[in-house]
Amino acid sequence: MSLFAIHYVYDHRAAEREQMRPVHRAWIMSLVEAGVAKAFSRYEDAGDPGALLIFEAESADAIEQMLTADPYQQAGLVVSHSVRAWPAGGPWVA
Repeated sequence: MSLFAIHYVYDHRAAEREQMRPVHRAWIMSLVEAGVAKAFSRYEDAGDPGALLIFEAESADAIEQMLTADPYQQAGLVVSHSVRAWPAGGPWVA
């Protein structure tokens, strides 16, 4: 298993995203319970709206398959995303 950093870029329909947020969060929490989702949060700065998710899976293709079930993806609220391998063992800076 490997870790992957997923960068979401949202469109500017913040009100629709907030309305769908409980369903989106339920989807992510099901992945937490399955041991897949390790960390996730939306960005809260002045940049483009988006989020960073850290998931564990066998491959980037497996991540891509999982993302198709995200309610935000299904509603077209994610205008782009990237999936990149992220080292599970660090290096970490504390």
